[in-house]
Amino acid sequence: MASRSAFSRLVPAITRAQSARSVGARLARGYASQSGHTMTVREALNAAMEEEMLRDENVFILGEEVARYNGAYKVTKGLLDKFGEKRVVDTPITEMGFAGLAIGSAFAGLRPICEFMTFNFAMQAIDQIVNSAAKTHYMSGGVLPCPIVFRGPNGAAAGVAAQHSQCYAAWYGSIPGLKVVSPWSSEDCKGLLKAAIRDPNPVVFLENELLYGVTFPMSEEAMSDNFLLPIGKAKVEREGTDVTIVAHSKMVTHSLEAADELAKEGIKAEVINLRSIRPLDIETINKSIKKTNRLVTAEGGFPAFGVGSEICAQVIETEGFDYLDAPVERVTGADVPTPYAVNLENLTFPDTNSVIKAAKRALYRTN
Repeated sequence: MASRSAFSRLVPAITRAQSARSVGARLARGYASQSGHTMTVREALNAAMEEEMLRDENVFILGEEVARYNGAYKVTKGLLDKFGEKRVVDTPITEMGFAGLAIGSAFAGLRPICEFMTFNFAMQAIDQIVNSAAKTHYMSGGVLPCPIVFRGPNGAAAGVAAQHSQCYAAWYGSIPGLKVVSPWSSEDCKGLLKAAIRDPNPVVFLENELLYGVTFPMSEEAMSDNFLLPIGKAKVEREGTDVTIVAHSKMVTHSLEAADELAKEGIKAEVINLRSIRPLDIETINKSIKKTNRLVTAEGGFPAFGVGSEICAQVIETEGFDYLDAPVERVTGADVPTPYAVNLENLTFPDTNSVIKAAKRALYRTN
C-alpha cells in the first residue's frame, strides 16, 4: 500500500515535469536584461532559500523529496549538501503530518519553509494551514506568532487532469491571518520569497511549475543578498493609456504578449503584475483605472468567486468604479474540472488570445 501510494504521487510529478519542459519552452519569451544578469525562476527560488538559510540558522526546509532527490522540480537542489539533514528534511508522504510539524516548530521560534509537491496535495493539510497557522496568533491574543512559508507549485500544469490542476489563490486569499503571494518573474520569486521567510506571519507562496525553467533578467539590486520585495505591492510591468490588464503568475506572460499584439492595432494596454493576492494592492489598480477607464482581470483559476471577482468587488466599493467607462472583463479558466484529453485541456485554460479578446470587448472593438 505504501509503495502504491508513493507511486501515485510520483507519477503526476514526473508527468508534470515532462509536460512542463515542452509547455515551458513554448511559454518562454525573450526578456532582455540591461544588467546582463539572468536567472530561471527555479534558480531564483533556490537562491532565496540559500541566502536566508545562511542569514538565519532558524530557517529550515521540509517536505517530500526536498533533500536527497533535490526536490521534485529541483528547486531545493544542493541545499542538503550545504546545510545538512537537520535543516533540509525529507518527510513521509503525509501533508497533514509534516505541515503540523512545521507549524509547531514555528510556534517554538523556528522559521520553517514547508514545501508541498503541489498545492493540490496541500488539501490534505488545509486544516493545519487554515485553523492552526492562520488563526493561532489571533486566538492566543498575539502571544504565539507563526512565521512559516508554505510553498510549491500551484495552478494548472499540462496533462495532469482535474485533481492536479487547480489554482488555490482564491481559496487561501479568503482566509484572515494568511498572506498569499503569487510571483511571476525571477525577481518576483527571489524578492518575495525572502520577504516571506522574514515575515512574522504565515505566508502561502504560490509558484507555477511551467515557469520554473523560464529565464528572466535580474537587476543588479536583485542579485544582492539583501534584495527584498514588499508583500502587498503590485508592479506595473508595462504602462498604457487605453485599458488596464491585471494578472498574476503565468497570466502575466499572456497579458504582456496580448499587450504586444494590441499595440499593433494602436491600443496601449497597461499590464499590472499583482504579485500579492492578500493583501491586494487595490490602490495601484485604481490608479491605473483612472488613467485607462477600462479593466480586464486575467487568472488561470475557476471563474466563480475567484481573484478577478474580488478585484471587481473592491473596485466597485472604492473610487475606481467612478472612472470605468465599460464593464470589467474577466479572463479565467473554464468552469469545469480540468479534462485530461489534450484537445479539451487546451480549451480549458486562458491564453494570450483570450486576453486580447477581453481587452477589445472592454474597448467595444469586438463582440
